[in-house]
Amino acid sequence: MIERRVYLARDIETVRKALALLRGEGIGDDAVSLVARSDIELERIADRHKQADTDFIPAAVRGAGVGGATGLLAGLAATVITPLGVTLAGAALVAAVGAAVGTWASALMGSSLPDPVRQRFDDEIAAGRILVLVDAPAQEQEHLRPVLETSGVQALDYAAPAAMS
Repeated sequence: MIERRVYLARDIETVRKALALLRGEGIGDDAVSLVARSDIELERIADRHKQADTDFIPAAVRGAGVGGATGLLAGLAATVITPLGVTLAGAALVAAVGAAVGTWASALMGSSLPDPVRQRFDDEIAAGRILVLVDAPAQEQEHLRPVLETSGVQALDYAAPAAMS
């Protein structure tokens, strides 16, 4: 499973050193995101490293799961009530509709909420520090921590499954 870890950098030079070390360890740019105050992001961080600042994707994934499960339970309950005449295929259709509605509603809500990393480390971001987010397998994360700390970044207490793992 791909896990997300967060590191704190005091300045852009430290970030550059950390990125070079990550590339040397075989971690591609697609597995690294940077989060910083908007004025720092606009001036100094390349677009390929900017992380979306909303909870859109994780919320959509959660909504699909909850909506699909709720729809499936409703569809199965409807098959038990004979006068409704719902078949198992109808139950599957209700589950699909539930997943679609759950995804849509959750994505709308998630687009208005800040990303969980931004929520948790808002004080660090506001102070002008830069967060380096690394998505890699858990075993690899344990190897990367001491390597990254040699660049001057500090590991923060955050480990969560990556949104699209």
